[in-house]
Amino acid sequence: MSSVRRFILQHSRILAKQRPFAQGTALSVFVFNFTGKPVARIVMKFGGTSVADIDRIRNVAAHVKREVEAGNEVAVVVSAMAGKTNELVSWTREIAPMHDAREYDVVVSSGEQVTSGLLAMALQTEGVDARSWQGWQIPLKTDNAHGAARIMDIDAELLISRISGGQVAVIAGFQGIGPDNRVATLGRGGSDTSAVAIAAAIKADRCDIYTDVDGVYTTDPRIEPRARRMDRISFEEMLEMASLGAKVLQVRSVEMAMVHGVRTFVRSSFDDPASINSQSGTDELAGTLICDEDEIVEQEVVTGIAYTKDEAQISLRRVPDRPGISAAIFGPLADNHINVDMIVQSVSEDGSKTDMTFTVSEGDVNKAKQVLEEARSGINYEIIQSDTGLAKISVIGIGMRSHAGVASTAFAALAEKNINIRAITTSEIKFSILIDSDYTELAVRTLHSVYGLNQ
Repeated sequence: MSSVRRFILQHSRILAKQRPFAQGTALSVFVFNFTGKPVARIVMKFGGTSVADIDRIRNVAAHVKREVEAGNEVAVVVSAMAGKTNELVSWTREIAPMHDAREYDVVVSSGEQVTSGLLAMALQTEGVDARSWQGWQIPLKTDNAHGAARIMDIDAELLISRISGGQVAVIAGFQGIGPDNRVATLGRGGSDTSAVAIAAAIKADRCDIYTDVDGVYTTDPRIEPRARRMDRISFEEMLEMASLGAKVLQVRSVEMAMVHGVRTFVRSSFDDPASINSQSGTDELAGTLICDEDEIVEQEVVTGIAYTKDEAQISLRRVPDRPGISAAIFGPLADNHINVDMIVQSVSEDGSKTDMTFTVSEGDVNKAKQVLEEARSGINYEIIQSDTGLAKISVIGIGMRSHAGVASTAFAALAEKNINIRAITTSEIKFSILIDSDYTELAVRTLHSVYGLNQ
């Protein structure tokens, strides 16, 4: 590194510390390197399919080298190689079905350690100064919930000093260190959360999530071939889509990006690294920028259609309508870690009885019924009923805030297709309907068309 470039990079950090980060604005303080090109601080995250074998790891190294040669400061977060985490989890279950969660974390976190080391080697082979880092070395501090830990704090001082000095930090995602000084993992998909958290901690200009798709689509292209990739989507819309079935990003990573204003760019790792100009703005690259809604000039009324299958419905008939009855029903379910989603209550004409209907995942329906049977004396329902084989279809868009009749359009379109709606829930920027899962694909295609998302 030349003395001029080193001087500029060192002084750029002084300016960077003065710029606001958590506001989520599109404005950045750019420092220029000796070639006159802007220097950006970027976190690049690569998922399991992107690092599935040695050839793909070399491809990832080419993507990273491209950003380095553009003069950018780079930190990389990697997942385990595709299928490796599943293999490690199966080993823990085979050797001890009721295993120690701390030792489980030791085993399953090793996949990311392997990938980080291999990528660092690949970068060094390409002449790029790189060093691998595990979560505990940063340190990325978590709570004590082994297997599903939450990030509490990141001490980014050492990391910043390395990348500002021109070294690429290759970080094992999905892991940190708990208060018991043991390795703790963040739950499946936790590498996305690691990447966004690190981007926030080092005040990155952008967090690029490289995956096996080239962005976020208006719906699942496997169901609707005319689904189109969105150039931009707001944090709120992406959070709804992620929580309602879209598999592009982990929900917690989107939550963190929204809270800290981390502009997140979803793009494909399978694009040819040599064909990408890293000096281009994100609007010129293939991918989807997840950002604050203030950055989206033209806001669509409906942004996308999400869906989840394997839903189940439970109904408690003729429950006494009295204060505390909801707590008596949903408290025991929460205590047994059963997530409840759509809730519909119907009160009798005289107001003395109510029917309570709600949804859970199909895999939890038997457990939920058992919990409610055990709590029957405190609830006093007369009949419990359940139905499986259901699907939830959700329509999402920040434009709903200022447009009336969005939901009624969907209801009319589904009625024309003879699709019966079992339940409805709404929020400010989305509504969800419950239908028989046999009609999932027809419903998705119908709604995608009726809101003009095919165009």
